[in-house]
Amino acid sequence: MNKLIAKHAKIATILAVVFGATSGILGTLTQAPSMAIGFWRLTMALPFFAVPILIKKEDRELLKSIEIKDIIWCFIAGAFLFGHFYSWFNAVKSTNVASAAVLASLHPLVVLLVTVFVYKRKISWKSVIAIILALIGGAVIMGADIDDIAGGQMKGNIYALMAGIFMGLYFSVGDSVRKRVEGRFYVLLVFFSCWICFSAGMLITGTSAVDYTVMDFVYIAIMAVLCQIGAHAVFNMCIGHVSSLYVSTWEAGEPIFSTLLGIVFLSQIPTSDEIIGCIIVVGALLYYNRQESMRENELQS
Repeated sequence: MNKLIAKHAKIATILAVVFGATSGILGTLTQAPSMAIGFWRLTMALPFFAVPILIKKEDRELLKSIEIKDIIWCFIAGAFLFGHFYSWFNAVKSTNVASAAVLASLHPLVVLLVTVFVYKRKISWKSVIAIILALIGGAVIMGADIDDIAGGQMKGNIYALMAGIFMGLYFSVGDSVRKRVEGRFYVLLVFFSCWICFSAGMLITGTSAVDYTVMDFVYIAIMAVLCQIGAHAVFNMCIGHVSSLYVSTWEAGEPIFSTLLGIVFLSQIPTSDEIIGCIIVVGALLYYNRQESMRENELQS
């Protein structure tokens, strides 16, 4: 599989983005609560990442050799990923997929803040402008639902913003830890941590693990295959075979695919304000990704 993805990495990247974009419609169609969706999605997908490592003695030894501090950081990243998943599933149940996808895609803002104030790295003023424009686009989308501030739409938009914040924190931790921990081990530890958080959440909230329809489990299973494995795993395997700009550019365009899928499968037609906000956010993120890629190339040269 690795050789196949390496040979067709660009196509695999595009497919991973499309697969990831299905999370919104599948989460909307699933009647199970967000906690149960996350628990079962991780439960179904985790063996795909765990079994190949645990069956090989060499990989088990490499896993054991990871430093305790890095394992702790992996578990912290998993907790942030739990926050992202839980917020995201609540978002798509309360607002339309287009708004949720665009607002959740604002996670580069969090990465920018962590990069500047925690990692003490310099960032270009052009990247700052791009993030400001993305925030303006997000404000346009939020403004479209300002009259519904006490209703589901605004609540869903807030959940989507939280999903973006948690994703930004997840990426920020991963940016540091991935330099020391191999990708497949990092993904396994992060997903295991995320699964533990959902398991604890199920117990604390008293959420049932089985009281759902057959179709709920079908939707969650599809989500596990397409989103957790087909998107997340493939993205990690594509890194190194295609440029970071290529990956980040297609990732920034994911809200477009989510919007189109929402129109086709859920008949969720975005308002004019939401369309304008989407264009501003996606355009700003594409510009941001390009600026950061150019900056990385300058530092490496």
